[in-house]
Amino acid sequence: MIKLSTPIVSAEWLHQNRYAENLIILDGTINKVFNSTQFQIPNARLFDIKKKFSDSSNPFPSAFPSKDQFQSEARALGINNNSAIVVYDDKGIYSSARVWWMFLAFGFSNVAVLNGGFPAWNKEGFATESMTNYQSKKGNFDAVLHSNYMQFFDAVKQASEDNTHTIIDARSSSRFQCQEPEPRQGLRMGTIPNSVSLPFTDLMEDGMLKPKGALEKAFYMLAQKDDAIIFSCGSGITACVLALGATIAGYNNISVYDGSWTEWGSLVKA
Repeated sequence: MIKLSTPIVSAEWLHQNRYAENLIILDGTINKVFNSTQFQIPNARLFDIKKKFSDSSNPFPSAFPSKDQFQSEARALGINNNSAIVVYDDKGIYSSARVWWMFLAFGFSNVAVLNGGFPAWNKEGFATESMTNYQSKKGNFDAVLHSNYMQFFDAVKQASEDNTHTIIDARSSSRFQCQEPEPRQGLRMGTIPNSVSLPFTDLMEDGMLKPKGALEKAFYMLAQKDDAIIFSCGSGITACVLALGATIAGYNNISVYDGSWTEWGSLVKA
């Protein structure tokens, strides 16, 4: 039985432990749909962020699901309370960090991100297989919401006005500085007042998270380790990459703004 001690694992580690009794590998690639012509890490199960692990009634993308929804869909993937979860995505580290963060928010800590994701697995020459749908035994996973992990509009607005938190934006510096249009059609350019910029790509190198020392240096310029921090981005996905890097760097008073700029820019007019 595996107990994960770090929030990231290497492709080599995953390969060595791939047959562990309680290991579950999740493909958390966003917007991915089942296609038997695509490849996956053997025995991976598709974690469908958009369709199964988001509140589809929310007008904003990839909105945080309810406890009951998350629990039901996690059980459908065969996840148990004693599972050890490793999640990856096809880009390196992108949406996999969102999956990791959601599990933490629902009280499950035996979870880690595959550093470098599917590209790192392929680079090592490890075996792959055609995508398969998980259609086996349901799990007994019990979700317990830890509300301090996610922030929502009213709380972020208050934090921005009162300067109670350091708000760190994971978007590119050109988007943060309003030099590049937002990719979401009709969404205005802008920034949350009193926020600062740290593009999530600054934490990455060749699709991998940089070493701990480099992560510490990146965050040290913006916040002390005991500061209250809210991470934001475009729609709550890459903010979780900052949360992952900050966790490794030793920050623990951190949270993610679920709606991020898509919500803020829609609700607050310039």
